Amino acid sequence: MDAYFSADVETDGPIPGPFSMLSFALVFAGTFDGKRFVRPQNYDLTVYKELRPISENFQQEALNVNGLNRQRLMAEGEDPARAMLDVCGWVKRIAGQSKPVLVAYPLSFDWTWLYWYFIRYSAEGSPFDYSRCFDIKTALSVKAHLPISQTTRSRIDPALLPMHKHTHHALDDAIAQAEIFANIFEWEGARERTF
Repeated sequence: MDAYFSADVETDGPIPGPFSMLSFALVFAGTFDGKRFVRPQNYDLTVYKELRPISENFQQEALNVNGLNRQRLMAEGEDPARAMLDVCGWVKRIAGQSKPVLVAYPLSFDWTWLYWYFIRYSAEGSPFDYSRCFDIKTALSVKAHLPISQTTRSRIDPALLPMHKHTHHALDDAIAQAEIFANIFEWEGARERTF
């Protein structure tokens, strides 16, 4: 069985290594056994971390979006090695006998950061192995019969939107994304478009 974890990251630049992941959150988002998807009754199984930056490099525009204070995080942010090992253990505990799968919208950005940080800093590596991931954007493209370029958040069918607001705080966004994921997973899809 798959155990899904919605992820969101906030960073100070475009790629890990030269830049830093400043915060991230994971939210348990449901299970799937190949036949039946089960969404959680609520989204209260969460983990949120704020990390100490790993480099001096940053892009001010990234900080303007997420509102995080690098100076504060240099002093108060958690050590990445401790944080990633802690979260790896949390994911495994919540998943139990199921296989953890990382979920994001779009997956490419969040996966890149989290996988890099797990491999670089966690003594146990990534709880999602090297490829257990699910891209909500691709799922929406397939079910809505839309090109990937047209599956932006602003174009999601209102019936699929979350109750939780998207705020650019990693925990808020991971919860909202978990709701979108469950809505799309359960959705039968749009009628096929004729072009």
